[in-house]
Amino acid sequence: MQHKTVIEPFRIKSVEPISMSTETVRSECLKEAHYNPFLLRSDNVIIDFMTDSGTSAMSARQWAGVMEGDEAYAGSRSWERMENEVRELTGMRSILPTHQGRAAERIIYGHLGGKEKVFISNTHFDTTRANIEYSGAAAIDIPIKEGLYTALQHPFKGNMDVAALDQLLKEHKGHVGAVILTVTNNSGGGQPVSMANAEGVAAICKRHGVLFLLDCCRIAENSWFIKHREEDMEGLSYREIAQRMFTLADGAVMSAKKDALVNMGGFLALKDEALAEACINLLIITEGFATYGGLSGRDMEALAIGLQEIFEPHYLDYRIKSTLFLGKKLHEMGVPLMLPIGGHAVYVDAKKLYPHIPPEQYPGQALVCELYELAGIRTVEIGSVMFGTYNADGSLKPAPMELVRLAIPRRVYTQSHIEYVIETFAEIMKRREKVRGLRIEKEPRSLRHFTAHFERLER
Repeated sequence: MQHKTVIEPFRIKSVEPISMSTETVRSECLKEAHYNPFLLRSDNVIIDFMTDSGTSAMSARQWAGVMEGDEAYAGSRSWERMENEVRELTGMRSILPTHQGRAAERIIYGHLGGKEKVFISNTHFDTTRANIEYSGAAAIDIPIKEGLYTALQHPFKGNMDVAALDQLLKEHKGHVGAVILTVTNNSGGGQPVSMANAEGVAAICKRHGVLFLLDCCRIAENSWFIKHREEDMEGLSYREIAQRMFTLADGAVMSAKKDALVNMGGFLALKDEALAEACINLLIITEGFATYGGLSGRDMEALAIGLQEIFEPHYLDYRIKSTLFLGKKLHEMGVPLMLPIGGHAVYVDAKKLYPHIPPEQYPGQALVCELYELAGIRTVEIGSVMFGTYNADGSLKPAPMELVRLAIPRRVYTQSHIEYVIETFAEIMKRREKVRGLRIEKEPRSLRHFTAHFERLER
């Protein structure tokens, strides 16, 4: 019998209570947080869809591994297990452990970057762009044109524009730090990248003699889409698909807090020994010794196990299909979404949801506030708050899209939590014409979405 219901392929052995609250209480909490959910206390959140990074539930096997953690400063057994697992997956010899992905980004892009350097990606995420720009380099995004139209159906909207890449590598010859392919394309709506696209990018980089790196924090979820959407890939396992993609790259950066199912961890993997040696020196200066980086032995044990569990077929089917369930229900009620639905999150097109709110009044941030106030659901804006810049006259240069991401933590929420979110969106749709925009009251120079203060507009 073929069941329609997608059940969680695991049993729950430990639970954490949720602090329930009223709309009145949440309104006050939101005001105290300056209308920025990053500044809310987690105790005041009912369902936390802000990020899938570091928020997953670890398995019984991972927790058992934690108890075996070898905390030796140098050459621990736990490091050997992590190193072997990452090396077997990526095929890369030099593995550098870091406390999370942005630490690996700081090391590699700090080393490769600098003034007059450029980095090219399908779409840089916030910390990637920040680390690149902090070095003095420029970050250029070249997603395929289909990726900028939320309602358009395309199997691999996360792809990089290979023709544009070839042209940019000619224009910036001698100044390209690296080409970065992010899988899946988080800032582009969680959309997958095809194997054919990765092969095309790799070939162009090889022809131009440019370093090709994978941002691989969701490579297992990306592999699911390749297996089910790309010709001649259905006969490979999810892990084999990932391994094939790794063979194309010169290196990889991973925030293991996503597809390695851990609460803390990451790594930098490299093929070139000279580059690896330079990065190891930076690792030791800033993170820790080369055999632990910023991680404890127990973290490395959990990470090694997580990299095995993430490719389990029943788990990946559940993961993608449960996300699709939420997206399908919202789409059916008329909520404008990034289509097709991605793997780790559902992205709402706030520009279409609130056409009366212009980009300079941040429609995505308005929706983020509505979701929290109505139901205690915390999400994140991926639009002009996160990626908008300013013109010379001080006016806003909007981001290409105004999205709100509902990132679903792995193995954390059940069907009833998802139904609660769906019910909330029914109310969002009813009252959308009454929602007001916001203005920025206070902001830092970079990564403003984390700490900015907002004020609601009266009209």
